[in-house]
Amino acid sequence: MDTKRTVERNSAVIILSHGRADNMITIKTLSKVHYTGKLYILIDDQDPQGDEYKKRYGEKVIVFCKNDYFEKSDTGDYGGNPNVVLPARNAVWDIAKNLGLTHFVVLDDDYESFGYRFGVNGKFKERYFKNADFVFNAIFDFLDASGADVVALAQNGDMIGGVNTAVHKQQLVRKAMNVFFFRTDRPYYFYGRLNEDATAYVLGNQQGKLIFTLGMCTIQQVRTQANKGGLTEAYLEFGTYLKSFYSVIFCPSAVKIGTLGLKGSKRIHHSINWDHTAPKILDQRCCHHSLEDNL
Repeated sequence: MDTKRTVERNSAVIILSHGRADNMITIKTLSKVHYTGKLYILIDDQDPQGDEYKKRYGEKVIVFCKNDYFEKSDTGDYGGNPNVVLPARNAVWDIAKNLGLTHFVVLDDDYESFGYRFGVNGKFKERYFKNADFVFNAIFDFLDASGADVVALAQNGDMIGGVNTAVHKQQLVRKAMNVFFFRTDRPYYFYGRLNEDATAYVLGNQQGKLIFTLGMCTIQQVRTQANKGGLTEAYLEFGTYLKSFYSVIFCPSAVKIGTLGLKGSKRIHHSINWDHTAPKILDQRCCHHSLEDNL
């Protein structure tokens, strides 16, 4: 594992977007939390708003060939709605290398806030980032030192249940969704037309990759299916059952269709058996017997 910086860091934020040239919520939010680093917007060559993106954001816009990366990606099916993020998630590695980046953050285009959640007298308090540059660099430091393949931020939905929710209590959980901190020399690929982020972290854990979400930092997205463009049309066409089933296809030993939410308001969602997903790493204190003791 890397315990210190081995390369001079050249980092950037890369926002994946489609059909939202006039509604880039994440860019506004990054400004509010005082992010001043490099920023790029990755769109596909089939986006009808491509010219509008370039008009508004100029050289920050990078266009990739969607069909090329559909061919390189395993969708898990024989065809379907092309307006999905899978090709962009896998194209981003070539983009980062071409830009000469050593580290990068991949964001969706609809984040309303970046903040901290912490417990005070048994209740959550929230504060927004005041210096995103500092926070992002600290997470890159952790990525380097831990040897992780990806580090992510929690979602506000992970905090439903208050200070006793698992993500908050554990502070470090072995999944990664939405916000991805990467090193360019540690490729991490995605699978499945939909639910590609959940499928990637289940497969990755089964393969022994180090995948972490930091429970102390959270993001808030616009409610799914409430924001035009992006994946909204695909979600409306497929529904959450089919979306969740992509992870079952790739990881049938660990994933099944289940429900998520509170009583009376549950919805279809994937259900992960973590005993079949992530290896159990024993603390050295549990392994105190020496080899000689067993001879």
